[in-house]
Amino acid sequence: MFLSVSPRLAGAVSADPPQRLEPWQRVRIPRSYGTGTLAATWFPAAGPARGAVLLAPPWQRWGRAYFHRRGRLQALRDAGYHSLTVDLPGFGGSGPPAGFYDRDLADAAAYLDRCCPGLPLHLWGVSSGAYWSHPLLAATGRFSGAMFEDVSPHLLEWAWRTAPWGRPLYLFFRTAFRRAYRFLDARHHAPALRLARATYVAGGADEGIPLNASRALADLSRSRLEVVDGARHLESIKLARSRVLELALSTFCEAERLHATRQAAKRLQ
Repeated sequence: MFLSVSPRLAGAVSADPPQRLEPWQRVRIPRSYGTGTLAATWFPAAGPARGAVLLAPPWQRWGRAYFHRRGRLQALRDAGYHSLTVDLPGFGGSGPPAGFYDRDLADAAAYLDRCCPGLPLHLWGVSSGAYWSHPLLAATGRFSGAMFEDVSPHLLEWAWRTAPWGRPLYLFFRTAFRRAYRFLDARHHAPALRLARATYVAGGADEGIPLNASRALADLSRSRLEVVDGARHLESIKLARSRVLELALSTFCEAERLHATRQAAKRLQ
């Protein structure tokens, strides 16, 4: 039912990363729920790694190839982070959808953890990828920091504003599937996020996500909010690229420092 009211996108095979992002490696991640595997790309750090970042893409036909532009991967590599980009089910080379997508991000997170034992892990999600990260990050304490761009507290609230033709379906879903509708509200997961530091970036002109909704998520998760004036959905990185990249790196650095301080305090106890 959820998929029936979701935006329709033409399928597309994820393009190979451009030459400037070499070296990289295509990987397949086993799924614990559903059939097939998750298609992903591994980007090693430029030198000794200080941590690793899982990048979750928005609901766009290009899947993980979305991250080939705007400098996120290069900024992470230069700062000493391994990166893993992943296609959500139904996109790129991943298997078909089966249940909600937080399960698949959990599989990608487990894979990253196996590849980087002992390293701090972070998550960078954009739009849909950031949204589905909330149930995952409320359930696991393995991640230290998170960067969320243009994330709606509820996908069907976003659809209500941006695709009004489907309002009868959204209303039916909310009425008939109350438990699922409640689970899909990221505001219920935000207070439980097990992170040392997180940052939300919101567009000041995003027609689908009112600023008070972004502030609610940031307040509930005890995180900071950066508003990019004049930015519509997915335009924050376009209008304030340097600032967004700087915020992500500083968020991860602060998270690592806070996590290390807390671990040291525990050892002294």
